[in-house]
Amino acid sequence: MKTHILSNIALASLVALNLGGCMSGSTAAPPAQENIVKLKADIAKIANDPAYPLASVSVAAVRDGMIVYQGQFGNRFIDPNNAANNKPATVDTMYRIASISKMVTALGALKLVEENKLNLDADISQYLGYNARNPAFPNDIVTTRMLLAHTSSLRDDGGYSWDQSVGLKDVLLPGGSRYGTGTMWAKGYKPGTYFNYVNLNWTVIGSVMEAASGERFDKLMHRTIMAPMGLRGGFNPAEIPAEDLANLATLYRKRNAQEVWNVTGPWLPQVDDYSVNKPVPRGNASYKLGDNGSLYSPAGGLRISALDLAKIMLMLINEGSYAGKEILKPQSVKNLLAQQWRYAAGGGNGDNNFGGGKELFNAWGLGTQIFLDVSKPGAGDRVVEQGNYKAFGHLGDAYGLTSAMVFDPVTKSGMVMMTGGPGFNPDSYPGTYSAFYRYEEKILTALYKRAVLGDDK
Repeated sequence: MKTHILSNIALASLVALNLGGCMSGSTAAPPAQENIVKLKADIAKIANDPAYPLASVSVAAVRDGMIVYQGQFGNRFIDPNNAANNKPATVDTMYRIASISKMVTALGALKLVEENKLNLDADISQYLGYNARNPAFPNDIVTTRMLLAHTSSLRDDGGYSWDQSVGLKDVLLPGGSRYGTGTMWAKGYKPGTYFNYVNLNWTVIGSVMEAASGERFDKLMHRTIMAPMGLRGGFNPAEIPAEDLANLATLYRKRNAQEVWNVTGPWLPQVDDYSVNKPVPRGNASYKLGDNGSLYSPAGGLRISALDLAKIMLMLINEGSYAGKEILKPQSVKNLLAQQWRYAAGGGNGDNNFGGGKELFNAWGLGTQIFLDVSKPGAGDRVVEQGNYKAFGHLGDAYGLTSAMVFDPVTKSGMVMMTGGPGFNPDSYPGTYSAFYRYEEKILTALYKRAVLGDDK
């Protein structure tokens, strides 16, 4: 695998740019060069482990409110027939970051609140134009706050993503063509009382945002967050400029259609392989705003680079400001990070084991996970091996990719990690102190130790 090397000059320039528009007086010294050399070696060793290979890795680290390291390893595109055609990951390489998209979507929702177009505590029915209620609790409203905090009483059992031919109304309302037996509604927990991590919440959020704003979701996110911050990518691959699309990472697994893993076999593309065919538009001119919020995948479809995601992190660390420009008001950032739910002993108020997560979800804000440093062998939400790093952010896991964006606004530090897919069954490589995969633990700990703490041992 080829490695993108960040030179001394490039590293110093990156720090000098002060990309986050940090508070005056902030002075973040770059990690010592020997730490950077060791960090590159650490991550290269993880990515190239013959027993646990990764197609690509892209990372960034923030220290004292400034980006102090970014690096790439492996290939964004792999030609199974001719390695000479492989394309290495670069600083501009974008990834489909999976569920970290939810946190970015939440930023757009909070911007609509600032614009007085959306009320987080209003009945979502007033935006959707129909009575969106859990049939088991017809007198209890569902709010956008509940959707963002995963306490809406919705479930993924009936699906959460459809093409333009399906209307969300037909999913949510009894008698609708996609309602079936109503498994998208929890029968035992009324809205606002129980946490369950649910992708369908974000389909509804996307619909509410479109209806409230009169803008298509992908364009709304471009207007409110991506364009003001000068970020590349977005929620709609079909409208990403050709030069950026050429640097989009294909996600891979060494797993065939029968879900048989073969670490010595070829890398098999899972999503975002546009080497032959270009992205197909998901919607057309007949689409009615607010009708199907899954169309541009607010739950998982953002394409963005590690460096640009680190810029979003800096904006949040800076209470909504980036490069001297206010993207969100400080109160909006406080609302984003404010605890909406916390796991209670015994589990009476929520499920913290989504997807076999083993106590992975223990507290939540608005579209934002709050990491409490819970640690057990193969379980918990501890971010780094050293522990004592309570953080905010989000994780992602889809189509082979795993990703993390975690930060501490108090110390103004954080890490971004994106991997382009495993050549092995990741369940065979569990974490030693958390519910993360072991390779994720190793990458995040290396970033924290070498770039954030500056530890050269």
